[in-house]
Amino acid sequence: MDSREDDLVCALCWSRLDVLPAPRCERCGHPSAGRQCRFCATLPPFVRAARSVCWVPHEVGSAVVHALKYHGWTAAARGMAARMARLHWPPDVIAERAALIPVPLAPVRERERGFNQAALLSDSLTAHWRIPLWRDALVRTRATRTQTRLTPGERSANVRDAFEVPDGPHGARERLRGLHLVLVDDVLTTGATLNACAAALFDAGARTISYVTFGRARASGDR
Repeated sequence: MDSREDDLVCALCWSRLDVLPAPRCERCGHPSAGRQCRFCATLPPFVRAARSVCWVPHEVGSAVVHALKYHGWTAAARGMAARMARLHWPPDVIAERAALIPVPLAPVRERERGFNQAALLSDSLTAHWRIPLWRDALVRTRATRTQTRLTPGERSANVRDAFEVPDGPHGARERLRGLHLVLVDDVLTTGATLNACAAALFDAGARTISYVTFGRARASGDR
C-alpha cells in the first residue's frame, strides 16, 4: 500500500487483484467456465445484470476494501471505482442506465464510520459513466445485524423490508419510475442486501436494476 493521499493503493497491489476470470455469465457476470450459471438463479427477474471486479476474500482485494471501510482510506474509492467503470456490460445496460443508487447504511452506522463507502464509490463512478448519482432515492428503514457471520438464509431475513424509496413531494418515486437503475456497493456476497434494495426500487416503479461492486465472494463450487 502507498500512503500518498492521491494514490493510496500502489500499482503493484492493483496488479495483484484476483480479477474474476473469463468466461463470465453475460447476465450476472459470474465466472461460468461453460457450466450452467447457478448464480443467476439468486437474482430477482427484474435484475438485468451484475458486475464485479475481483474475488474477495483475497489478500489484496480484501485489504483494499477494509482500508476503505474500517481505516478511513476514503481516497482508495477512486481507484476502486476506476476499475469498476471499466467492466464490460451488455449494450442495453450501457444505453439504458439512468442513475447510480448507492446501497444506504443505517444512519447510526454512517455516523460511526463518517461516510458511506457505497456513496464514495458512486461519487467517483458517476464521473466515469456520466450519469447522475441519486443519494436520496433509497433509504434504510432500520438498522440490521452485520451480515458477515450469517448464513445465506439469515442474510436474506436480516435485510428483508429494510429499504424503501422515500414518499412525499420531495421523494424519488416519480423520478425513478420506468428507469433502469444501477445499485452500487463495495462487495457482493450472497446478493441478499442488493436484492432487498432492488426489490424496494422495483416496487416503487423502477423498471430494471443492475448491480456493480468492487469485490465478489465465491459461490459454492467456485475455485
